Amino acid sequence: MWRYVYAGKPKPFFHPLCTPSGRVLSLLEPYDHWWQRGLWFAIKFVNGENFWEEKEGTVWGEQRTVAPPAVNHLEGGRITIFSRVQWDRPRGSGVIFDEQRKFEYRPVDERSYALDFLFSLTPTDDVKLDRTPFTTWGGYGGLTFRGTKDWHQPQLLFSDGSTSTRPVGNSALWCDLSGWLDGGIRPSGGIAMFDHPSNLRHPTPWYGSIEASHYFNPAFLFHEPMVVAAGEPLNLRYRVLVHDGMGEREWLQKKYEEYLATENPRS
Repeated sequence: MWRYVYAGKPKPFFHPLCTPSGRVLSLLEPYDHWWQRGLWFAIKFVNGENFWEEKEGTVWGEQRTVAPPAVNHLEGGRITIFSRVQWDRPRGSGVIFDEQRKFEYRPVDERSYALDFLFSLTPTDDVKLDRTPFTTWGGYGGLTFRGTKDWHQPQLLFSDGSTSTRPVGNSALWCDLSGWLDGGIRPSGGIAMFDHPSNLRHPTPWYGSIEASHYFNPAFLFHEPMVVAAGEPLNLRYRVLVHDGMGEREWLQKKYEEYLATENPRS
């Protein structure tokens, strides 16, 4: 149903990411944005240095996995993965973040499963986390998903029940991307991201598009940059819920509440 690739590219990522019935939702390296790989976590600028794009003629920082991730199998089919990731500055000029990355796979029900994330980033120096300010594009950064092109009549649904083809900074507890897929008699599926209340700037602003691409992310830097002091961990928690069928507001809100009931910010 999913694969986590932690080496061989400038940043770790998930691809393929599939629904429980096996429909592939993620897209790997689209021709015009080849640095976008399925589901990944990155910040556009750290102290002005690029950790996002991998364009020709530019330099970028990389996320280096220090050792193979530790994998533990638990009761109920749960799997926990722990990884230490160092954010190497461009041109080998040192490490800017020492990150502890933890995620857990949880079966939820017949139509869905969850990936629970904790990103704990400790800067080695005072840092300013920034983005390209939004004009016709921009504002993005953080946990991000790029979806398959074989998605039809997609919708982005938010926790207040609203929908949008191009969210640009509207805040919500969660966002879901659903649509019809190829490969049978009207199969459908989707992926939701839940923002944890312990996150700074909760409820998060969202950025995305289903016009030119199937793309969205909880963009915690959308409205303004963030400054983090050296040695002070920045902790960000999310649940990614991957599901068969279209996302419905009542069902997704119930799943969000279940997430809050099971996720302990102190663990």
